[in-house]
Amino acid sequence: MNDSCTQTVTIIGAGLAGSEAAWQLAQRGIRVRLHEMRPTSMTPAHHTGNCAELVCSNTFRADHLENAVGLLHEEMRRMNSLIMRCGDATRIPAGTALAVDREQFSDLVTTMLKAEPLIEFVPGEVTEIPSEGLLLIASGPLTSDALYEQIRQLTGEDHLSFFDAIAPVVDAESVNMDVCFWKNRYDKNVTEGEAGDYLNCPMSEGQYKAFIAELVAADKVAFKGFENVPFFDGCMPIEEMAERGEDTPRFGPMKPVGLDHPVTGERHYAVVQLRRDNRMGSLLNMVGFQTKMTYGEQKRVFSMIPGLEQAEFFRLGSLHRNTFIKSPALLDGVLRLNDEPRILFAGQITGVEGYVESAAMGLMAGRFLAAMAQGMEPVAPPADTAHGALLAHISQTRVEDFQPMNINFGLLPAAPKKDGKRRLGRAERRLMVSESALASLQGWLDQQI
Repeated sequence: MNDSCTQTVTIIGAGLAGSEAAWQLAQRGIRVRLHEMRPTSMTPAHHTGNCAELVCSNTFRADHLENAVGLLHEEMRRMNSLIMRCGDATRIPAGTALAVDREQFSDLVTTMLKAEPLIEFVPGEVTEIPSEGLLLIASGPLTSDALYEQIRQLTGEDHLSFFDAIAPVVDAESVNMDVCFWKNRYDKNVTEGEAGDYLNCPMSEGQYKAFIAELVAADKVAFKGFENVPFFDGCMPIEEMAERGEDTPRFGPMKPVGLDHPVTGERHYAVVQLRRDNRMGSLLNMVGFQTKMTYGEQKRVFSMIPGLEQAEFFRLGSLHRNTFIKSPALLDGVLRLNDEPRILFAGQITGVEGYVESAAMGLMAGRFLAAMAQGMEPVAPPADTAHGALLAHISQTRVEDFQPMNINFGLLPAAPKKDGKRRLGRAERRLMVSESALASLQGWLDQQI
C-alpha cells in the first residue's frame, strides 16, 4: 500500500465491475470517487441503490477447476476479490455452482465498500465525462441515455446492442410438491440420503408440446426501436428458443437427462428446473426461463408447467437493453482507451458476458489504475490465465467478429490430448489447463506491487 499517493481515481458505476475496481484501488492506498446513479435514477432492471445488485440469475455458475468460470473464481480469490469474498460469504446450495442470496450479497458488498475510508460515494447520474484525471467507466449494459451519448462522442464508434431477459421468481410455498421433486442432474454434489438443490417439474410429451405451442403464440413485449437487435445466446428468452424449433428447449434448459424420478425411476420427456433464489429457500428462480412475454401471458403460460398451476410469482420476467463498445478497436490490452489512455473501461460494456467476467475486468481495471496512479505502467496477466484470456478477447479479437463472450476454455491454450500413449479425458485436460493458469497467475503476481 502506498499512503503517499494523493491522486483520486473516478469510477462511474457501482455495479460488479465498479465495486471490484474501487475495492482493489482502496486496498492499494488509492483514493476513489465512486459515482452511482441509483437509487436517484433507476434502471428498468434494478430495484435498489445497493452496489453490485444482481438483476438476473443469482448464480456465478460452476465453482470447480474443470470449468473455465471456476478457474476465473479461483484466480479472483487469489487476487483478494471483493466480489468473490462476498459471494462465498452469502453462498446458498446450488450443486456444483456458486449461487448467492442476492440481497445479502449486495448488502455485504455495499457495507464493505462504505467501510473503506478511501472510497467516497457520489450519488446521482453522471451526464458528462470528467475532462481530466484517471477515470474508469464501468456503467454497465444499462448505461443511461445521457452517459451513453457521452461515451459515443468519446469513442467515435457506434455501440452494439442486444437484449438481456430476466427469469421469473416463484414463491416456494405455492409450488405443488406432490408433482415436483428435488434432484441434481445425475445426483452430482449430493450426499447420499439428501435431496438435491434443484426442484424439478416433470413434463410428459403431450404437456411439453402444448406448453411450447403456447410459448410461441404468447404476446411478447414490443421491441420498439430495437426490433433488429440480436439476443446473446447466453440469455436467450425461452420463447425465442421455442421459435427456433419445438425441441430446442428440450435440449437446452428443459433437458430431462440425469433427472429420472428419485422414487419411481421414471424418465420424463422434459423438465423445468427451479433453483433456490435465497438462503432460506423461500424463493425459487426458474432456471433458463428468461422471457420477453407480457406479464399476463407469463402467468398464463407458466401455469401450464406441472407443479406451477397455482404458483405465485414474486417477480416476473422483463427485458432491458444491453450495450457494449467495440473494444478491440478502442481499448489496449490493459483496458485503456487508445485515444485517451487516462480513461479505462470495465465490465459488460467492454464485451465480456456474465457477472463474474464483469467483476474480473473490474478487478483488472482497479489493479491497472493503481499502477498508473503511482506512476507505473500497468502489466496484463499472461494470456494463459483466465483474466489474461478475457483481456485478450476484448482487445485483440477482430472487430467484425467481436461479440459478448463468457470465459471458456476455447480462449485458453489447450492441454495435450495424450500423456505418453494414454489418452487424456476432457475433465483431466481442463484441470491441467486450470492448474497451469494458476501457476502462471502466481508468477505474474509475484512480480506485481
